[in-house]
Amino acid sequence: MQNRKLKIGIVVGEVSGDTLGAELMQRFHDLGIDVEFEGIGGPQMIAAGFNSLYPMETLAVMGIVEVLKDLKQLFAVRDGLIERWTKQPVDIFIGIDAPDFNLRVSKKIKQQQLPIKTVQYVSPSVWAWRQKRVYGIKQNIDLVMCLFPFEKAFYQKYQVPAIFVGHPLAKQLPLQHNVLQARQALNLNEAGQYIALLPGSRRSEVERLAPLVFSAGEILAKKYPNYQFLVPAINAQRQQQIAQILQGYPASFQHKVHILENQYTESKIGRMVMQASDIVALASGTATLEAMLLHRPMVTFYKLHWLTYQIVKFLVKIPYYSLPNIIAGKKVIAELIQQQASPELLAAEIEKLMNTEQAQLQTLQHVSMHKQLISGDTQDPVHAILGLLE
Repeated sequence: MQNRKLKIGIVVGEVSGDTLGAELMQRFHDLGIDVEFEGIGGPQMIAAGFNSLYPMETLAVMGIVEVLKDLKQLFAVRDGLIERWTKQPVDIFIGIDAPDFNLRVSKKIKQQQLPIKTVQYVSPSVWAWRQKRVYGIKQNIDLVMCLFPFEKAFYQKYQVPAIFVGHPLAKQLPLQHNVLQARQALNLNEAGQYIALLPGSRRSEVERLAPLVFSAGEILAKKYPNYQFLVPAINAQRQQQIAQILQGYPASFQHKVHILENQYTESKIGRMVMQASDIVALASGTATLEAMLLHRPMVTFYKLHWLTYQIVKFLVKIPYYSLPNIIAGKKVIAELIQQQASPELLAAEIEKLMNTEQAQLQTLQHVSMHKQLISGDTQDPVHAILGLLE
């Protein structure tokens, strides 16, 4: 393997995967390994020299029912990757998150007996719902790299090769956070009062959830005129989309809302906005972990297509949806799902966090979980990946 360049295929479907992919690429380079990367990547990976064969946005679809209209395109992308790797095989395929797409790619690789090792980096939530997927993972994945220790324990029960690599963000983000520094970086009033509203980074999420956060913000703005609202936009398209939705609200509220477009080489505007805010209201997903590691008082919400939700509700095996609550094994933050995700209830939950005592209690719990994630016995992902080739 030392005599020729290693070739690795990576597929990511969203911003958090792009961050993990860029960090993984950097680790290979730091170890002096001669390697080229191709597949589907985001701006951070592309900036690091990644050859992206399709735009990352292609995979940015959430839900079960919602995916149906994009199914033809998704299958065409999958088949395009397989066709390329049949003619010019990569040594290893690493699917980062995006399990519905990546597990299908791994399955095709195994079905066609391509000489490619398969890795899933970021475990699908098999411990939470659709647990029977673990048998497909056992069949088609050579190694699962888990971000949380409880995931490795789950796979061990099914004899699936899995390692706990830890969450890079838990190590990267300090245990002390400088709110004023974040406000200065965003040109905000250092003494201001800010609520972060994060309706998600995907087009479909913003379309579905921005009206919810803006309507909740409008309720709070009337009651608490001193508060301003910060909304991160991952790119120019999301910025335009969010601004367009905001146009449907009174000018008095629009003036209190600051839409901040990502200006960083890394996609970290969401993180900066959360760090600069007193309270965070965000769509349930990976960002809840980031808010937890920033030790921000928060409330989470989510709304799916009604049919997707009925299917999900039937399949979910755990009592919580958000990572902070799953890691803690108890309710640490409020979760407003489906019908509960109304502007009135969201505004009420944000209002509770204006109580300093409640906010401080939540912050202490976040710090405790942050320490838990960096104290675990983690393995190095690069060495584990290379181990598959020996």
